[in-house]
Amino acid sequence: MHKITKFLVLGAFIFALEMISAQNTGTSDSQKESTASAMQAEAEIKKDSSENSKRIKLDGIAAVVGDYVILDSDIDKTLIDLKSQGASTEDITRCGLLGKLMEDRLYAHQAVQDSLLVSDDEVAATTEAQIQELVSRTGSMAKLLRFYRKDNEASLREEISKINKLRMLSEKMQRDIISEIEITPEEVRQFFNKIPKDERPVFGAELEISQIVKQPKPTDVEKQKVVDKLNTIKADVEDNDASFSVKAILYSQDPGSKAKGGLYTGITKKSGFDKTFKDVAFSLRQGEVSDPFETMFGFHIIYIEKIRGQELDLRHILIQPEISQDALDEAKAELDSIRQNVLDGKFTFAEAALNFSDEKETKFDGGLLRNPTNFDSKFELTKMDPTLYNQVRNLKDNEISFPLFEEDPRGGGPKYKILKVTNRYDEHVADFARDYTKIQQLALTEKQYKAIKKWMDKHIQDTYISVNDNNRDCNFANNWVKN
Repeated sequence: MHKITKFLVLGAFIFALEMISAQNTGTSDSQKESTASAMQAEAEIKKDSSENSKRIKLDGIAAVVGDYVILDSDIDKTLIDLKSQGASTEDITRCGLLGKLMEDRLYAHQAVQDSLLVSDDEVAATTEAQIQELVSRTGSMAKLLRFYRKDNEASLREEISKINKLRMLSEKMQRDIISEIEITPEEVRQFFNKIPKDERPVFGAELEISQIVKQPKPTDVEKQKVVDKLNTIKADVEDNDASFSVKAILYSQDPGSKAKGGLYTGITKKSGFDKTFKDVAFSLRQGEVSDPFETMFGFHIIYIEKIRGQELDLRHILIQPEISQDALDEAKAELDSIRQNVLDGKFTFAEAALNFSDEKETKFDGGLLRNPTNFDSKFELTKMDPTLYNQVRNLKDNEISFPLFEEDPRGGGPKYKILKVTNRYDEHVADFARDYTKIQQLALTEKQYKAIKKWMDKHIQDTYISVNDNNRDCNFANNWVKN
């Protein structure tokens, strides 16, 4: 098997395992439901094990990595999590799972050594959001405690917090390892030329999609209501020592930070946030709360939690003004008119996007959408966001959709849009010129993988590691037994 094929297979395996960690973040409904299922499955297996100890072993040390102990039960729980999500475990072995858990512990151990710390507030906010969500799904705290076989809420919080902190440390260490890795055009060319012609990847059928967006505007009255609400929150925090984190969980409409108490860490002036947002953030002192201010997403207030040189840890609350039904109806009617004028040949779709679309990111490029995974203009059908796929899958060439209502997933207000498929590309073997962006990403991923492997080899040698005798015969991908 050629090394690129091995690499892609390994990447798929790692992706499947990373879904376990993602389950702990509470970021989607399906993941939250599988969390409850996993706890139920775990409880049933533990019950069975008390009746027949030969079925599954839930104690004993499997390995030690630095300051972290991995129990046999940790492997069993990981396998339960995979099965509860419906993942195929046919090709996943206990040795493979143990190796993955050891990698996570090594990352977390070294993150602490390198002072890549995770704040207690960040961990606490994540844990709080998870517990609240799980309580709402299981019905009560008492049921949740029974699922986890915990005597009290404090011990449950402690266990979930430990899991979250380890995961966050591991992720932070991995990001740090690859943070400065870049790929040059020559490296991309060499990477591609080393792949035998009969082993080059096949890219599926792709579409290029353009859109025109109308974003209804709130009235001045609705804007003032939001400003007044944010000023009230600000006063409660400053005058009554109210928790900004709790206020964010209760009131913020930012899907990216609400569950974490509005927290964003490691913000720099080069971070990909709205310019106005960054300007306000970097004008504040540590512990200061901003006045309400407006961006394209709505109105915000910011609290500066910590300043570290050129980096900020901050919390923010986003609230969007209400949009009236009349404004929504007007936006839809305008798009209906634009659509008909394009069909009648009065102007092209690209000209209409430039002159009428409210979306700055696309209007100057003829409304052309960019794939968020690689910023290419092409969307592979098998990897498209399901919502977008359903919106365009029945569109024929030169056909324009009727106005579609959409809530902004980034936290902005509701909008209407019309879509057009501007180009179609058939399934094909990778071509260097045609598929440069995708090949560049593959080359970068391989370079990052090599950097992580090199890092792993070095720190395995420098870190105290002990593998239980029962696991020393495992065919690990890494040299955990230090042969």
